[in-house]
Amino acid sequence: MTGIIELERKSEELRLKLVDLVYSGKTGHIGGDLSVLNVLTVLYHRILNVDPGQPRMKGRDRFILSKGHCAEALYCVLADKGFVAQQELDEYGKDHAHLGGHPDVTIPGVEINTGALGHGLSAGVGMALGAKLSGEAYKTYVVMGDGEQAEGSIYEAAMAANKYHLDNLVAIIDRNRLQISGSTEDIMPIESINARWTAFGWDVKEMNGNDITEIAATLEGVDFKNGRPHLIISNTTKGYGVSFMENVAKWHHGVLNAEQHQTAVNEISARISKYHS
Repeated sequence: MTGIIELERKSEELRLKLVDLVYSGKTGHIGGDLSVLNVLTVLYHRILNVDPGQPRMKGRDRFILSKGHCAEALYCVLADKGFVAQQELDEYGKDHAHLGGHPDVTIPGVEINTGALGHGLSAGVGMALGAKLSGEAYKTYVVMGDGEQAEGSIYEAAMAANKYHLDNLVAIIDRNRLQISGSTEDIMPIESINARWTAFGWDVKEMNGNDITEIAATLEGVDFKNGRPHLIISNTTKGYGVSFMENVAKWHHGVLNAEQHQTAVNEISARISKYHS
């Protein structure tokens, strides 16, 4: 099991790789990438039962990035785990590159194509139900955006998960409070998320999704025998870890210029250096 200090260091190294990826590729939803990165780091390096040498191994845990526009964060984590070659990261954003703006099943470690918001949880319910029906022990994890919560299909999936007692399903909302057009609460209010999902019969918890220690404790504390699907509200910061991007809606999708890239690199590198002192 990867320790907390190592996870913190790794999350910063991945943040640096992510900033470089978006800068060199000249495309990417970097604000949401940065807000979800710590959760993905903990999932892949401490929680998920997956094997890059056998991406389709029987009994593997399933992961779905429903907010598929934040593919860059997933690609960095998949490359770090060994699912994706560094060369493919280097080609991101170039003509005929394998890695596109949204994840697809031709990429090792990706279970379904995502990017059409609102679909991921429904697919996750199907996977979790399949495990129940076949008597398999794997768990299914789905990461959604908070702007995505305006999609009605999510709530059909929420009802089905409750009906079938899918306690092997964990949904995580990346609650950074900003979507492409501004504040989620101005565009389509979704509070109270906790009360809403509790009313749907889900086991609801909240965590600081910027904090590695709290992420690990929350994910490890899921009770997979309580007969209820699990919803984790991951309170995060849009653009987390790059000061000039934090809580700024325009960085939902944005490409850094050379000066911005260097500023971001300097900030992150300074934090990384503390782990080697």
